Amino acid sequence: MPSDHRKRAAGRDFLLASLLVAAGLVLSGISLVEIAKTNVLMAQATQPLRQSPAAAPDNAPAESKPGGERPTTPAPEPARPDPQAQKEGVKAALPPAPAEKIAPPIQQK
Repeated sequence: MPSDHRKRAAGRDFLLASLLVAAGLVLSGISLVEIAKTNVLMAQATQPLRQSPAAAPDNAPAESKPGGERPTTPAPEPARPDPQAQKEGVKAALPPAPAEKIAPPIQQK
């Protein structure tokens, strides 16, 4: 009777496998339906355009026109250090490296 037992065990294994495959198909179908139902919303990356332009500030430079006159607003001047800072010169951003970390000079060939 061992062959009857083997046939019954094979039948149970086949039934269990077919139930697992059916459950997987049902879950896949439910997932696909849920994905299809969801409404996809996109985030807006830029701000929407304004309907009316904002009032231009009074201190803005004049608009340049191709082939036209130069803007009348003076350009900003570069920063100038005080005379004492010019005499002292540029200071190092970092302190000098310790002697053991300085390599010997490169020999010229």
